[in-house]
Amino acid sequence: MTSLKKNTQRTLRRRKHTLRNILVVLMCAAFIIGAGIFLKYGLLSNSGILSLIFDSGNEYPLLMQYRENEPEKYSLSLLTAENDYRLMGLDLVVDKDNSDKDDTITAQACAIYNVTDRSVVYSSNAFTKMYPASVTKLTTLLVALKYGNLSDEVTVTRQMLSNLEPGSSLCGIRAGDTISLNDLLYGLMLPSGNDAACAIAYHIAGDENQFANLMNIEAAALGAVDTHYVNPHGLHNTNHYTTAYDIYLIFNELLKYDKFFDIIGTQEYVANYHDKNGAEVQKVWNRGIWYFNNLAFAPPGISPLGGKTGTTPEAKYCLSLLSSDNNGKRYISVVLHADSRVLLYENMTNLLSKIDN
Repeated sequence: MTSLKKNTQRTLRRRKHTLRNILVVLMCAAFIIGAGIFLKYGLLSNSGILSLIFDSGNEYPLLMQYRENEPEKYSLSLLTAENDYRLMGLDLVVDKDNSDKDDTITAQACAIYNVTDRSVVYSSNAFTKMYPASVTKLTTLLVALKYGNLSDEVTVTRQMLSNLEPGSSLCGIRAGDTISLNDLLYGLMLPSGNDAACAIAYHIAGDENQFANLMNIEAAALGAVDTHYVNPHGLHNTNHYTTAYDIYLIFNELLKYDKFFDIIGTQEYVANYHDKNGAEVQKVWNRGIWYFNNLAFAPPGISPLGGKTGTTPEAKYCLSLLSSDNNGKRYISVVLHADSRVLLYENMTNLLSKIDN
């Protein structure tokens, strides 16, 4: 009996040891899986403890060629809970979205930032996710300026134009046309051409989905963590959204490009290109922002320089604008989801009136 008892005890000890080892293995596996999920998807929140930006090379193969030139951009970047993106080596306005309520500001989200002094002039719902409509094209332009060659000749295909909605804004290119990337950027911004946006996306990334991935990475790398794009033009999709503050971050990055100033400062642009038969085509595109067409007027001492409008039934009327005051200070202002075009410019003018000039 004593021998049997000892054998039984040894067996029980072996089983406990085996179960303990299995438990340790399972806990390690759970930790590894959890860490992988954390690193892959991150904690993207303006109000959380930490925000994380992470890019997987497997998801975005088109970016692999840029990793060697900008390795720091595609590594982990921790952001503080108060949107202080200076930890990323950036020098930006930090917005806590705590401006007093103003009854003259009726759009769902509005903000104006002093770019020169890096200060908040006014902010209301700056971190509320909104549909951006064609204000999306600011990011499309940013990606094109960063990764494109302006002298490239782009041949427009039927596939590039196949997903456009009837009645959407166009610059007028057609399948078979051959046009420079430079001209497409003007067609993107002045007449707000959705066809130009698609042609740019296909030329740079191969299709709209890959280009949207690239847009998302560029936005996230700037700290625009409440932004997600699914197309290059802003036609409505419930998974396509941004915030007023994120638009500021993207607009602010564009200020690094001289070509951006050339484009948004152009009142009329003449594009010359060729159709599918080699015949010359000429298109004239004009800037549509009311401040440049005597349909709206900025406050005295404030000079609008250029920007981007956007309109869809879901996004309503949107505008992001760069302006300067008499002292040469620059301001980025954003109005999202105004109920009409008239109210859009009333809201924007009221924002500009808050500048202490």
